[in-house]
Amino acid sequence: MGIRMRDLLDDAVSSLRYEPTAKRLRLYVDGELVGDTVDGLLVWEPRRLVPTYAIPVADFVATLTSAGRVREIADLPVLVPTNPFAAHSTTGEMFDVTVGGRRRELAAFKPDDPDLTGYVTVDFSAFEWREEDEPIVSHPHDPFKRIDILASKRHVRIESDGRLLAESSRPLLLFETGLPTRFYLRPTDVVVDLERTDTVSDCAYKGRASYFAVPDGPSDIAWTYRHPLREAEPVRDHIAFFNERVDITVDGQRLERPITPFS
Repeated sequence: MGIRMRDLLDDAVSSLRYEPTAKRLRLYVDGELVGDTVDGLLVWEPRRLVPTYAIPVADFVATLTSAGRVREIADLPVLVPTNPFAAHSTTGEMFDVTVGGRRRELAAFKPDDPDLTGYVTVDFSAFEWREEDEPIVSHPHDPFKRIDILASKRHVRIESDGRLLAESSRPLLLFETGLPTRFYLRPTDVVVDLERTDTVSDCAYKGRASYFAVPDGPSDIAWTYRHPLREAEPVRDHIAFFNERVDITVDGQRLERPITPFS
């Protein structure tokens, strides 16, 4: 009997997972080197949806100081990037990281797992990171995740409580592993005057998004990438709406609203 790949990956979410990476990894605090390795690991704690990097202790320039053991395990059904690094879903030992007089408290973690002996995972948000010589944002790139952006002539209609928000026969479709298809439309295909909000978010694959509200309607219902990363360059200045929060009709067929961490 065949196995759907997504089901295979989803079935492992409750486990502690890891994958070696061939990339050279460096992390910094205010330009000062903290660690440098070509023996890094990607680590997903149980129920974490995105990985963090684990660095061999021997490859740290910084000083690691024990901050005690983790005894209380986070009981969240899933852990997403907005959940703090300190919300661990497995036992282990926490460490402060100090370099050049700068201390990052609770910024490293040694899981209780024999396959990870000699490694500590690192709070991505506490440092500046390089994969080879390129900076990365938000979280490490997941080798089992990708985005594809394709031009389409599908007719897309987007509504909220029966109110037309946008309509297009020239959308860009963004396919991202584990998420519903996103429909990116040109601003001229949006028929309401969207209002910018102060909300921003960072994506490791697309860059920094800024958000919009619908006047007299929901806030942060749509977003755009004004300065996308190179993989997402085709959707620059296009606008996408949350499938989870609006009604989307494609070629006359209403899509079901998906259930995701963004619901």
